[in-house]
Amino acid sequence: MEFVQVRLLVTDFAACYRFYAEVLGLKPQSGAERGPYEKFSPATGSAGIAIQDRAMMAQVLGELSGTANGHRSLVALRVDDLDAMCARITARGATLIHGPAPMADRMRVAHLKDPEGNLVELQEWLLLRG
Repeated sequence: MEFVQVRLLVTDFAACYRFYAEVLGLKPQSGAERGPYEKFSPATGSAGIAIQDRAMMAQVLGELSGTANGHRSLVALRVDDLDAMCARITARGATLIHGPAPMADRMRVAHLKDPEGNLVELQEWLLLRG
C-alpha cells in the first residue's frame, strides 16, 4: 500500500485552486483551473493534496449531494520557517485564524482556512532546528 494524496471535495473549485496554487504556493500537476480535479505538490516530498468537485463525487456516492457542514478536514504542511511562511502567505491574501504559536514543546503552528472552510495547519518542527 502506498499513500498517494489527501483529496478534498469542494464546491467552489476555482477558488480552492487559486488558494492552493497562488496563496500556499503548491505546484499544480496539470493546470486544470476549472476542474473537476487537480493535485498539488510541495517543492519537496511525494505526498500531495488534491481537490475534486464535490458534485462529481456525488454522482458516484449519492450521500455527498447534500450541503457539507463544519470542519471536514485538516491538511498539515511542514515548513522550515513558520514566521516567514506566514508573512509570505498573508501577503498573498491568506488570513490566519490562529498563530503562529507553540503547540506542545515539539512544534509551532499556524492555522488558516481554504475557501471551502477546510483547515490548513502549517507546522514548524522545533526538533529539526538542531
